[in-house]
Amino acid sequence: MHWSDEGIVLGVKRHGESSAILELMTREHGRHLGHVRGASGSRLRPLLQPGNRLGATWRARLDEHLGHYTVEGLNLAAGSLLDHSHALYGVTHLAALCRLLPERDPHPEIYAALDGMLGELADARASGPRVARFELQLLSELGFGLDLGSCAATGTHSDLVYVSPKSGRAVSREAGLPWKDKLLRLPPFLREPDAAESPSAADLADAFAVTGFFLLHHVLEPRGLPLPEARASFVNAVVAAHRAPQITA
Repeated sequence: MHWSDEGIVLGVKRHGESSAILELMTREHGRHLGHVRGASGSRLRPLLQPGNRLGATWRARLDEHLGHYTVEGLNLAAGSLLDHSHALYGVTHLAALCRLLPERDPHPEIYAALDGMLGELADARASGPRVARFELQLLSELGFGLDLGSCAATGTHSDLVYVSPKSGRAVSREAGLPWKDKLLRLPPFLREPDAAESPSAADLADAFAVTGFFLLHHVLEPRGLPLPEARASFVNAVVAAHRAPQITA
């Protein structure tokens, strides 16, 4: 058994004296682990860093075996993130999100979104909205997608400013007014992924409140897991970056 694919490094765990177990989010084979010989050597160690995109070939005698990876670097993004603490938190959080997906289950759209984010992760203002949308996308991939296209109460498609924590559906301003203290606020950019305008700090915080609520209650709590600490650190950093005044030349 063997295949070749592109993959983004999610994590590496030391195995023996010089080898490691490499965890990749691959384009066609999903989240996939494999053994790498010589992982601690000077040639491979710089490649096997979270956030790097690699070309990988996996081989095993049987499909259910752990198997072995041979890898080559394609886009070594990890080095550009070292000077940005929020980006390191972001990589850690994105890897944790991908681990919620079943192993070896292909999710090409998740891979494409993850690959697209890595180039912007060093930019706190750009990466915040993209990670919030990624969380929304991951919920959908896991079967807990939110319906933000129309009001749960009236069916209207306009003035949708809330999300029901019970149904995961949008609610219009008028319909939600009597229960606004029990509803989550829906920022426009989360409902309109093609919006060009950068969200406010308040909108960004509200977006992470929405995705965090449903991740916790539908995905993490049933597995006995909390929201990752790296997520809180990332959210705090990117929201603060949106509050800071922009410096223009």
